[in-house]
Amino acid sequence: MGYADRDKYGIYRGSSSAGPGPALMGADTLIGDGVVNAAEEDLGDIKEIMLDMQTGQVAYAVLAFGGFLGMGEKLFAVPWQALHLDTVNKRFVLNVDKDRLKGAPGFDKDSWPDMSDMSWASGIHSFYGTDVNRSSAPTMGPGVPMGGMVGGAGTGSATYAGGSMGSSMGSGSAGSSMGTSGAGASVDPRPGNLGDDADISKIRGSNIG
Repeated sequence: MGYADRDKYGIYRGSSSAGPGPALMGADTLIGDGVVNAAEEDLGDIKEIMLDMQTGQVAYAVLAFGGFLGMGEKLFAVPWQALHLDTVNKRFVLNVDKDRLKGAPGFDKDSWPDMSDMSWASGIHSFYGTDVNRSSAPTMGPGVPMGGMVGGAGTGSATYAGGSMGSSMGSGSAGSSMGTSGAGASVDPRPGNLGDDADISKIRGSNIG
């Protein structure tokens, strides 16, 4: 089940180009979204989205992917910018091998860490290759990025399965993104829609969606 299936209020159901997705998305629709890696291996799903109440930005997606590693289900805080939103399959991509995830810093659901602690945050960002001092948003586009750490700090680019290209740059309130399934078009999660990159670029760095 993807985010469009959990849409209770018609956020993504419009048949015209009007509507917020995919530049702005409902947080509740993203909880439960599946997460895969670049090899199309299932990693788990999103259990919670953590907001930084001082900046108003999304800080982490809390994932559960311990079960497939044979160590019991654990929770893992993944920096928001380490993810890629696959707007075709309506899921997230975390470009980390399963074997590497065995060493990922995780926690038990009954013992959450102090996520405002900078020492803890530095360790998390170091593991996923993101910058603790630089906020940015997930990359976004059709399919799975082929190679490279997804959503790293600063400017990055990715080639998507199927030959499309995308790029993202996020830093606080300034950012842009482009995912192409044709010239100048991003795939909208609503059926039959193509998003407008010009509109998306105004909002992409906000970390809201």
